[in-house]
Amino acid sequence: MYMDDSTELARRALAHFRRKTTDRAPSQMELTVEAYADPERYQREVQRIFRELPIAVALSIELPEPGSYKAETLMGRPLLVTRDEDGKARAFLNVCRHRGAIVCPAGTGQRRRFSCPYHAWTYDLRGRLVGVYGAQSFGDVDRETRPLTQLHCEERSGLIWACLTPGITFDIDAWLGGFAAKLDSLRLDDWVVYAQRDLDGPGWKPTLDGYLEVYHHDSVHRSTVGQYTIGNLLVHDVFGPHQRLTFGRRNLPELESLPESEWRADNYIRIIHSVFPNLSISGIVGGHCLVSQIFPGPTHETTTTRQTVLCSRGDQNESWLADAENFSEMTLQAVRDEDYAVVATIQAALPAGANREFLIGRNEPGVQHYHRTVARMMDGTSEQP
Repeated sequence: MYMDDSTELARRALAHFRRKTTDRAPSQMELTVEAYADPERYQREVQRIFRELPIAVALSIELPEPGSYKAETLMGRPLLVTRDEDGKARAFLNVCRHRGAIVCPAGTGQRRRFSCPYHAWTYDLRGRLVGVYGAQSFGDVDRETRPLTQLHCEERSGLIWACLTPGITFDIDAWLGGFAAKLDSLRLDDWVVYAQRDLDGPGWKPTLDGYLEVYHHDSVHRSTVGQYTIGNLLVHDVFGPHQRLTFGRRNLPELESLPESEWRADNYIRIIHSVFPNLSISGIVGGHCLVSQIFPGPTHETTTTRQTVLCSRGDQNESWLADAENFSEMTLQAVRDEDYAVVATIQAALPAGANREFLIGRNEPGVQHYHRTVARMMDGTSEQP
């Protein structure tokens, strides 16, 4: 944890607790229901925001050494992410250049070569076509012009970033800006993956909204994370399109009786790092961390959330395993059984016509910032990566 930052964040959170206040936007915001329910608008936004901007496609620790790979499908795009012999992360469309079959089945592991199951065309870790089965009878093939289709890929802050549209490049340092230092402080390379699962959920925007405010914690999460965080108390910081949300933990008032020189501030606050458009890294609590990647589904009514539970390295004894399992189960309950269950009712009620617009409160600045960023990306007024 970045101690200087966490002390200042705890100071700000404690001031809000004393005054019974929270960080607020300058005004309320009205959002037309079409922003959530128009399928044509949805498709345009998904293309621009999720397929043309950089997104995190993997954690660096998922590809720990040269020869590591991860094959997955994100938003209908089959991906193959590799770490080549020099340790460089690379991303490709996982599609054979002969007849278009999926080259590598979904999963992770170690390989030097990837052989298409249809006609055994073979590719290396850099995507190069290195083998054509029956080449003599097939005829001449210019292997240089038929590598796997490469996607622009960069690795920063313990994450592997790619653009899902071939031919589009980005500057990851410009895209992350000052937020990179905040992500670096999480030291994502130093964790281990305890569990990873995909959760079906409601539409992209109502789902994402729930990751960007603490207003609902007392009502929705009474038996899970709401036991540990103070509802409707938010410290909010913006870094270009990205955001940091700081919640006060229930023990925050203990700081009243401690001199700042004795504060262990990270024990009294919970920090959410939200990387636009779909990555949420939820505070480090007792050596555990939750990484959520929210991917729009094929329609405006569906999402898939890739939920990864990280644990600190150490003796993986019975106590370590029990604590990890408790954290994993609590986060699963809070997200799937509480957040997504409520948000599913929003999704189901959208066609009813009860609302023409939604009113986003001043105490929901993270939700406001997210939707304004979506609008700026769509009209081209935001800085491009």
